[in-house]
Amino acid sequence: MRVKYHTLEAESDEEDAMDGSPPAMNRLKSNDNYDLRKVPSLQASPTSGEDNDAGPSTQQRRHETHPDNEQPPYRLYRRRYIGLAQLVLLNIVISWDWLTFAAISTTSASYFAVSESAINWLSTGFQFAFLPMAPLVIYTLNKRGPKHSILVASALVLAGNWIRYAGTRATDPTGHGSFPLVMLGQILIGFAQPFVLAAPTRYSNLWFSDRGRVSATALASLANPFGAALGQLIGPLWATSEAGIPDMVLYTSLLSAAATLPAPFIPRAPPSPPSAIAASEQLDLREAVRELPRNRAFWLLSVAFSVYVGFFNAVSSLLNQIFSPYGFSETDAGIAGGLLILVGLVAAAFVSPFVDRTKKYVLTIKVLVPLIASSYFILIFIPATRSVVGIYVICAMLGAASFSLLPCALEYLVVVTHPVSPEITSTICWSGGQLLGAVFIVIMTALRGGWTGEPEGSMGRALVFQAVVAWAAVPFPMMLGLWWFGGDGERVAREEG
Repeated sequence: MRVKYHTLEAESDEEDAMDGSPPAMNRLKSNDNYDLRKVPSLQASPTSGEDNDAGPSTQQRRHETHPDNEQPPYRLYRRRYIGLAQLVLLNIVISWDWLTFAAISTTSASYFAVSESAINWLSTGFQFAFLPMAPLVIYTLNKRGPKHSILVASALVLAGNWIRYAGTRATDPTGHGSFPLVMLGQILIGFAQPFVLAAPTRYSNLWFSDRGRVSATALASLANPFGAALGQLIGPLWATSEAGIPDMVLYTSLLSAAATLPAPFIPRAPPSPPSAIAASEQLDLREAVRELPRNRAFWLLSVAFSVYVGFFNAVSSLLNQIFSPYGFSETDAGIAGGLLILVGLVAAAFVSPFVDRTKKYVLTIKVLVPLIASSYFILIFIPATRSVVGIYVICAMLGAASFSLLPCALEYLVVVTHPVSPEITSTICWSGGQLLGAVFIVIMTALRGGWTGEPEGSMGRALVFQAVVAWAAVPFPMMLGLWWFGGDGERVAREEG
């Protein structure tokens, strides 16, 4: 049986129920239809006190249906921002660690006595490290919760950074650093990335209400590219020569260590749930594995998510190679890369609260996906114009659309796959994006070269490949909400889209 019921929520998200007093109940909100067999009414604890160590599956519940078909009010806690801040910090430092050597690849290659291609493998290997850890990430987030995932990531970040620093100091008789030791540390940090990159949807679902989940997911997820921008900008300032590389890695290690310090002290789970989705029973891993392949909406959205994340990673890595054959300087490419990220962050800051308030997931996705594909198509022709304004505009457009889509897509996956736990879908999609990013870099590098009249080293053919695949992915999310994709997730899509 499915009924339409209403829940009473606190007037302000800032009301903390730690003193045991009931939240102000001045706002009436209508929720989506939920199956009462899967969304039990919850017995609110008379006092919240300190956060206990019980996960959401062990919260005290009343499994009988509420007599008037109403849920008790859900509660929000200020302490939810502690764990969110920790996720933001870890995503920043891990992404910063990822590109530590990328911006000074020539200097790094000389210091370690390797080729620049070997230095590039510090980035490529980091991305591939995501894949073998994905099953363990799903298990940890599903069975132990975000706090344990954060603790594992923190331990790996600490170990990886100090091993890298040891590699810069363990010089051979000729004064060159130990590249294998640095690579080992880089891989360990790569193992840490999925534990925090896949955690935002699980954390926001556990701690935030329907009005705040998209914004919380956006803040934690988009901290990752922000960290990449910091690494590319600050690294060259710390290592102006080979002698500065050990100090650069030391400073990065100290910042990373500081970012991990709060991890043991963040709360594990709220005393009472913030929303109906958080309160409902989640499928266990075996049930989720059987259920997810049958969810058409998941596949429609995950294909586009993986393709566009993959191309964003590829473009970010190849930006200078795309523009330099046409006479653009490294500074021009650097500014374009900065606009790609910074404009994207600003756009996401506006779009995410809009989606939180309106729940227009499907409409937002269907607007942004063609905009992203159009940006990749325009990018084919922009370098040949040799207009620096043109490359700035197209990079800003691409960043705004891509960054706005990211948190919206991740949170909509939670909606259409419920009651599958959110960390399963987010980990699968992020794994697809990381894998395709590395594959696209290899393919686009092999396609380097243009047609007659193109400058030497042009990436024209690679950009055509990119645009074709980007447009090929467009129809998948555009089918979201169509009547022949039946089921709960698609019903929600039709109602909200």
